[in-house]
Amino acid sequence: MSKLPVVVLISGGGTNLQAIIDAAKEDLPVEIRAVISNKVDAYGLERARRADIPVAILEHRQFPDRDGFDTALARLIDSYQPQLVLLAGFMRILTPGFVHHYHGRMLNIHPSLLPDFQGLHTHQRALEAEAQKHGASVHFVTEELDGGPVIVQASVPVLPDDDAETLAARVLQKEHVIYPLAVRWFAQGRLSLNGRDQVVLDGKTLNSPVQLERTPA
Repeated sequence: MSKLPVVVLISGGGTNLQAIIDAAKEDLPVEIRAVISNKVDAYGLERARRADIPVAILEHRQFPDRDGFDTALARLIDSYQPQLVLLAGFMRILTPGFVHHYHGRMLNIHPSLLPDFQGLHTHQRALEAEAQKHGASVHFVTEELDGGPVIVQASVPVLPDDDAETLAARVLQKEHVIYPLAVRWFAQGRLSLNGRDQVVLDGKTLNSPVQLERTPA
């Protein structure tokens, strides 16, 4: 089976990147052609270097506006000819033109059970809302921030003694499972986005995201 060429965008530590690197070393049929960061000190770049994956840095502060950065970013991504773009902690709000360019071939991982808690500080917000469960979602990227069609989710219980850090750590374990899973489905040709922005898995339109059964925390 030929490997799907992908590019991964990061801004920070890159633990989800690492999960994909590890899965690719096993049997995930992808070729990570580059890891791109908007921050020169993102630790995820070191993870890529250790795995002999090309890295590139494009600092958004070097551009006068968001459109200029996104235009340059798209040009850089396309130079690697990926069939799938993965956002893995890429902390930038993307312009509509950029999102449209990668429509149906860009995924994101978000640390909440979307549509709950879009945006930042999801774990603290879940605690403040006294949510009974929390989790992570993988979705196709659309113009709405964290609002694209959700593919798969995994949940964890919110425990009485949780704080934002303990809850985040438990959710992160789930992220490392569901992101490689969604990438695998896409690489195998099982996952797509149809013309009505609906998720299609194994030839069937999903009315709701796949829910990965909860495993012990």
